[in-house]
Amino acid sequence: MVKLNKIYTRTGDDGTSGLVDGSRVPKDCARMAAIGDIDELNSALGLAVVALGDSEFTADLVRVQNDLFDLGADIATPGEDFEPSEMVLRIVPSQVDWIETRIDAVNDSLPPLRSFILPGGSPGAAAVHLARSIARRAERTLVAASHEGSINPAARMYINRLSDFLFVLARRINNGDDPLWVPGASR
Repeated sequence: MVKLNKIYTRTGDDGTSGLVDGSRVPKDCARMAAIGDIDELNSALGLAVVALGDSEFTADLVRVQNDLFDLGADIATPGEDFEPSEMVLRIVPSQVDWIETRIDAVNDSLPPLRSFILPGGSPGAAAVHLARSIARRAERTLVAASHEGSINPAARMYINRLSDFLFVLARRINNGDDPLWVPGASR
């Protein structure tokens, strides 16, 4: 269990951040950028949860928020061993399986796309679309981090599936009545 008594430590004043193993890395390295993007994504999901209120999808988003804390801990734990333990949080295949199952379940109730859609519709769908675009950026920074050091393959799969889940979820929140892109509409 995490226990924080003091919020500031002053250890990062030199431009570094601590990882789970005690090592320190520059705050602007790709690993820290990925952790930051995942944190931003989690905050955007918090806005989506508030926008949706007591929706049938709120529990899914809260579950994803918890998974994103696991993901952040995973990325903050360098090394080559991606097996979880009592002391090491790792994204595991069952988390990826859950998200794939939810994508299929949500998508099954949607009409086929006739065009690209504009992010928007209802406030809840717009908030989920914002989170989706942040998830895509988080995936790009996570891939960049994998070029600098080992990253759990299940973590990369999870973040890749997450943007797909958020896409179909936004469409479902709009009941498939999405604002459509009209190519060249403003010419």
